[in-house]
Parts: sequence; structure tokens; C-alpha cells
Amino acid sequence: MSLSQPPELLHASCVAIHGRGVLLQGPSGAGKSDLALRLIDRGARLVSDDYTLLHQEDGRLVATAPDNIKDRIEVRGLGILAMAAAGPAAVALLVALDRTVARMPPEPCETRNIAGIDLPVIALAAFEASAPLKVELALDLFGLKDDSDA
Repeated sequence: MSLSQPPELLHASCVAIHGRGVLLQGPSGAGKSDLALRLIDRGARLVSDDYTLLHQEDGRLVATAPDNIKDRIEVRGLGILAMAAAGPAAVALLVALDRTVARMPPEPCETRNIAGIDLPVIALAAFEASAPLKVELALDLFGLKDDSDA
């Protein structure tokens, strides 16, 4: 493992869908944990809730949970609950929950550089019933591929 830059802490939750990390970014109350729970219900695995450590490793952006919140998720109305987290995940997509959602997204997909890696970004409304499916579709359409996807 080679770390080329120090880790960055991002105010975002992260889930792994079929091993590919998806960052859910937005301010408090934007629906990060809610959308993460609904994705977990569809088979995703929690990586980190609310804050995620990100670093570049072997040319990929890797997400992990900070030690103080590892294996925990905040469920509004219930509190902070224990939930086994997946290990580190190579991040393939960032979902922005704090933007106006365009009917037709720009082409090519917007990107954001995090820890030296250009990551595709899409905007979604977290509380829409279709949001979990849209995340999965966006991961397939825009998400970075890893070696196992080839």
C-alpha cells in the first residue's frame, strides 16, 4: 500500500455497493444517513457515516471511517446505533445532496478532485423514494471503474 498524500476528512457518509464506494455529501439534515440506510437495505454496506477519511492509495481514492465513529450510524429519531461497517472501499462516485437537481445532467459528468483523484459528481434529492435506485444507476453510468470491472 502506498499513500501519496495525507488523508482528507470529508463531511460525507460512504457506502459500498458491490465493493465500490459512494460518497453521500451534504450538510446536516440533507439526508446522508437516511439515504445510506435505504441503500444498505438494498444490499450496500456502510463504510462511514457523516464523516469519511479519504486518501489516495495505488491510484485510487479510498474511504475509511474515522476511528471514533467506526461501526456506527446516526438514525434520526433513534440516536447513534451500532452497525458493522465494511472495510476500506475504493470510491467511484460522489453524490451531492445539497444542490439543485438538473433534469438533464451536464455531459460529460462533473468531477471533483479529492486527494488527487478526479471523482464523478452527480446531484440527487436524498429523500425522493427513487434516490437509492438513482444512486445505483449513476454508479453504473458514471462511476469510476476498478480493475475487477474490466
